[in-house]
Amino acid sequence: MNFWGKLAVAASVAWISSTAFALTDPTTRQGESLSALQTVEASDDARYVEHWIHEKGDDHGRPFVIVDKKAARIFVFGAGGKLLGASSTLLGQSRGDIPVPGAGAKDPSRLLPDERKTPAGRFESVPGRNLHGEPVVWVDYDTGIAIHRVRPGISQEKRDASLATEDPNNKRLSLGCVVVPETFFWSVVLPTLGNVRGTVYVLPEDGPVQAMFAEPKPDTTVATRRVNVSAR
Repeated sequence: MNFWGKLAVAASVAWISSTAFALTDPTTRQGESLSALQTVEASDDARYVEHWIHEKGDDHGRPFVIVDKKAARIFVFGAGGKLLGASSTLLGQSRGDIPVPGAGAKDPSRLLPDERKTPAGRFESVPGRNLHGEPVVWVDYDTGIAIHRVRPGISQEKRDASLATEDPNNKRLSLGCVVVPETFFWSVVLPTLGNVRGTVYVLPEDGPVQAMFAEPKPDTTVATRRVNVSAR
């Protein structure tokens, strides 16, 4: 069974046992360092996954990102787990964690409403460029999902305004990409992930986060990829 099939089965069971929650708030466990998210606004799901990453050594000493879809927040960590920045973010217009088969092969402008999703999961990020030659951080190249800045254009004003609001429901505006404020992209995202590979953890919005991040996932290192894909 593939990853998405396993996720669907796990989510349908929807159990949260005391064993699954053994990776809870690290501040409650004697002898462990405080969470890097203690000083910022972060959900219990984000704190759980940060602790899961450290507990499993899943970041392998590389920079990593946590994208909390329910809260429409992004957290960028340097190698070693130091929090370098947090921001609101725009996400795919359609809710859901599993991408529609074939959507990644389409021209972004031809995506149907239900195909404009930000998939959940653990991804190996790759620095690259979009069709316009602009730097992006590829989250999942095959489905055209990247972290990028708010781009200039007719939607820029609306996207900037949505990022400034507190309601996560106002931030479902992208075609699937994780879109961040321009300043945050240039000052935090690109210096951290613009020249090295990292890991991006996109938290699910359907089902418990513990179902996805309960056991260590294998390191699926991404092969060298082409860059002639348009980020969404």
